Formats: sequence, C-alpha cells, structure tokens
Amino acid sequence: MRNSFHFSLTFATTHLRTLAFSFLALSFAGSALHAQSLGYEGPTGVFVTPLAATAASPAKGAGHPVIAYHVLAGGPVIGTWNTVSITEGFAQRFEIGYTREDHATTSTTGLSPLWKTGINIFHGKANLVPENAGKTKWVPAISVGGIARTNDSNVFNGANGQSTTNGDIYLVATKVVTQIDKHVPILLNAGVRGTNASLWGLGGNAPEFSARAFGAVAFVFTGPGKSTIILASEAAQQPQRIKATSAAGVTSGVLDIPTSVDYAVRFVPSPKHKLNVDFGILQAAGTIGTGVNLKARARAAFGISYGF
Repeated sequence: MRNSFHFSLTFATTHLRTLAFSFLALSFAGSALHAQSLGYEGPTGVFVTPLAATAASPAKGAGHPVIAYHVLAGGPVIGTWNTVSITEGFAQRFEIGYTREDHATTSTTGLSPLWKTGINIFHGKANLVPENAGKTKWVPAISVGGIARTNDSNVFNGANGQSTTNGDIYLVATKVVTQIDKHVPILLNAGVRGTNASLWGLGGNAPEFSARAFGAVAFVFTGPGKSTIILASEAAQQPQRIKATSAAGVTSGVLDIPTSVDYAVRFVPSPKHKLNVDFGILQAAGTIGTGVNLKARARAAFGISYGF
C-alpha cells in the first residue's frame, strides 16, 4: 500500500522514507508547548501521529474538553471518512478520549465497500517527563499512550473469524526548539509504536504486532493579527503486510504497505481562542498488490479542533 495521513487525516516504500506536512495546534509560553489540537484519531498530536503533550488541564482535576472534526476525501475506492472526537486532560499529565470514525461507501467494482461499518476509537496518554524537566533547556517531553479500535470490519477483517479489533501502544518525545531562531520556533517529534493495524485500521489488521517508527517536524510562524501559521511534515511507518483472507480474494501477506506521508498547514486565528483549522494533501495508496489499486494519491483532508 502506498499511503497515508491533522489534517485531521492521513500515507511510499517499506522504509521510513519521506516526511509529511500536517497540522499542529500550538501556543507558546516561553519555550513550553501547550497543544490544543486533536489528531485524526483523537489524541493531542499532529495529523495522525501523537505528540507528547496532553490536552490542557489544571495541576489538580480535569480540564475542559477539546472537540474535533476531520474529513478525508480518500478517492473512489477508499471513499470519504469523517471523524468526530472528544478528548479531556487531567492533572496536566493525562488525557483520555473517544473518536467515532464513519465511512461513506463508494461503488468501485470488486473493492467497494471496503468498510462495512464505522470504527470506534478509544485512546489514553500519560506524560512521563515534562518538557525542560530539571530546569534544563534540552529535555524533551516524553509520554506513553495507547489506542484501541473496535468494530473495524472491512473486506479483510471479520471474515472467517478474523478479529475486528486492533490497537497501538506508543512512546513519544516532543521538543520545541527556540535556540536557533526565537521568532520561528521549531517543533520536533519522534516516537515508536507497537501496532497490529495497517494504516491505523483503515487497511485492516496486520498479520502480527510490530514496532513502527514515526516522526514530525513543524515550523511556527506569526501571522497577521497575532495569528499563527504552522507548516509541518509527518511520517509514519506502517506494518508491511495486511492480514488478508480468502474471503477477500487476496492471499494473506501479499499486499505491500509503504510509509505514510502527508503535506499540511495549520492556522490558529487567535491566541485568545483554542481554535485550529487544518488543511492537507495526503499521498496515500496506489497499487498495493496484483489487481489491487486503492487510487488514493494526492487526496485532500480537512480538520478543525476547538478547546473549551
């Protein structure tokens, strides 16, 4: 699979290859990062990969919820995906949330509908090390988190007793660098996830659980009227194979999934309001196996997040 993608949506060889432009929601107090934007699946993050930051909350108790909507125009085979998310932070260290991902079916002969239902996504994250811990200027924020997907029933899942659930466990580090140019902060993000989901579940289940790397870089510019414009790139390795079944007419292990790539920009209209608007172009999957072309190259994605 040659594939995919904040904004808020996401996927070009089996090695960690290119980076993808994606949306981040950031506001700065000194060199600290205060994320207010949800990724495609719900965690505070880039388009689909998580940041170490958690949803805003007080030192004690719960914060106000953050909500988000994303849409991915995946083309004539993948179709259009819509997600609605709600995430809440706790004690400046934790967040939990839920996302509903729904699919508008297409009419491509043989491959449609790939997905028979929507997907339920549950997620949680805990910050282990705050950014600049110990009064340093170089320590990144480090967090651990997990994502569970249920009802992931597509042409490859749910047949012949195959599971319709999958998930990720990840470790991520995030650092905002202001030493190079204090007027243009740079956000660096890198992590590793253990996953048994191909393309975050959009491609079905992988044959086994595997470790996959992900990363992002973003440049933060000041726009008109104290607005913020963020240009970012994001990449995420995918499990190389999809666990196909004979019911789908594809031999298990044949389909080839590359690293996911997207290009994006995020606009934060005002520091007074926790509103972010994202737009991106997804370089998703083309031909992933003999006779299997997902026709999802250069597909548009859009997202919006709002923190109460």
